Amino acid sequence: MKAAASPSKIANLSFPSGRCALFFRSPANFLSPALSSSIPTSRRKLTRGRSGIEGLMSKSFSSSAQSISSQPESDLTQVQLPTPKPKPPPPQFPWLIVGLGNPGKKYQGTRHNVGFEMVDALADAEGISMNTVNFKALFGKGAIGNAPIMLAKPQTFMNASGESVAQIVSFYKVPLKQVLVIYDDLDLPFGKLRLLPKGGHGGHNGMRSIVDRLKGSRDFPRLRIGIGRPPGKMDTASYVLRQFSRQEQDELDHTFQTGVEAIRILLLEGINKSATFVNTQKSMEQLS
Repeated sequence: MKAAASPSKIANLSFPSGRCALFFRSPANFLSPALSSSIPTSRRKLTRGRSGIEGLMSKSFSSSAQSISSQPESDLTQVQLPTPKPKPPPPQFPWLIVGLGNPGKKYQGTRHNVGFEMVDALADAEGISMNTVNFKALFGKGAIGNAPIMLAKPQTFMNASGESVAQIVSFYKVPLKQVLVIYDDLDLPFGKLRLLPKGGHGGHNGMRSIVDRLKGSRDFPRLRIGIGRPPGKMDTASYVLRQFSRQEQDELDHTFQTGVEAIRILLLEGINKSATFVNTQKSMEQLS
């Protein structure tokens, strides 16, 4: 048996004119019959024009398309992008409600301590214990609705109230707009309430201390409780440390109930509604 000629030898052959047709019958079938017969059938199929590589690719693509189109629509619609995770809600800071006064039995029931008494009324209404001593204050935690609150009665004496308040604000990172300070006011009629979103200390030593300790900031709400001016020529210092009469105490109880409701509105509906509620209230004397 004769060995098949190698492709390199075939390429170097020279042929008489008119004899090339034997080997180059078409671009798709350019090998001699002898050489062509020596190539496996599977390889020869790749050299046959559109039935070669392009044909196989076309068939493969058509087959894949038919496979996809033959799938039920329900299977295709099941492929969904992952749902983005919802953003976590912003952190909810507690409210700090501070009542100002002086510690000790000597000062219980005096005009200068109405801030303490308002916080006590709120603690009783909301079931919040005030037995813990922390941050130089009688301290308690609770909630009104979904609003967390902290109650504080500084035990530093009135003129140093800011020491306690500043520590609580710093530790719990309480926004100043959520720090409500409750204190007595000589310039308001007895039993009258006034709620403001911010302001100065008005000469009140407890408020002065808080403003100083909060680096001069006055941008925190305050609830003032009127105790009236001293009668006649009574000294102011003596007047603010004076006990209430029975009639005055009855009127204060009404004031405290109004104040508790005002604080609830403040925490749940905002300062505008609370201020409208407080600042339009009438005293018991006006109601009778």
